[in-house]
This record gives sequence, C-alpha cells and structure tokens, in this order.
Amino acid sequence: MIDTGSLRNEDRAAWEVLARGYKAFYRTEVPDEGYEETWRQLRSGTEFHGIGAWSDGKLVGIAHYLFHATFWTGNSCYLQDLFVDEAARGQGAARTLIEEVARASRERGASRLYWTTQESNTTARALYDKVAVHKGFLRYDYPLS
Repeated sequence: MIDTGSLRNEDRAAWEVLARGYKAFYRTEVPDEGYEETWRQLRSGTEFHGIGAWSDGKLVGIAHYLFHATFWTGNSCYLQDLFVDEAARGQGAARTLIEEVARASRERGASRLYWTTQESNTTARALYDKVAVHKGFLRYDYPLS
C-alpha cells in the first residue's frame, strides 16, 4: 500500500536521494546548495509544494508542484517533478502522487493540472497516457544566458 502526504523534516535525506535520481535521469546538474535551497522552499509553506509517497514507511517517491495564474483559464497547477525509486516502480506510487496533486489542484480551484516529460520517457508515458490526455504540445527552451 502506498501512503502519500506532505514531506516532513525527517524525510530530508531520503528526499535528496530521490531528487538527485530525478535530476540524474534528466541529465541536469544541480550543486549541493541547490538541493538545500529547494528543500528550504518546499518546507517554507509558500508557493512551492512537495509531497511524498511511502511504502512500508520508506519514502519511495516525490512530487513537486506549484500553482500559477494563466490568461485564459484561471489558475493552473504545474507538476514540475515526479520521481519514484526504480525499485518501487510499478507499485502505484507515481499514480498515487499524481492523484494527490490532482486533489490539491481541485481544492485550490485550479482549472488545469499539467506536466511535461521527455518524449523518450516511455515508462512514465505509459502511465501518463492512462491518467491524462496528451494534447500534442512540444516544449522549447530559449537560452537566456
């Protein structure tokens, strides 16, 4: 059984292992202080939200999300990060995390919950195709530095 809820102070070390796994999957380097800053933001109770998924008391998955205004549809929820430990995949943690973010989105009155993933992330996309609708959009990143 998977339990979900807000990240707690005692989850700090396990959260960082999962966060580093997520960043490694996407080949994104983050300095150590970046993890400390992100943890601080997640625990500050501001616009950044972090939840966890536990199996037998062990943190096996994380999700980070935020709400933002949009021009045409009211507030939206962006599920920025979703990661489940490889050993725990296929047990429902990712789906449960998505459902928990959807619940929070409904409570907040958001009109949309969305996320992005790499086209080649076939494992995650198999789940996403079951729980959401792919509307065909592609993402482009304009270099600012």
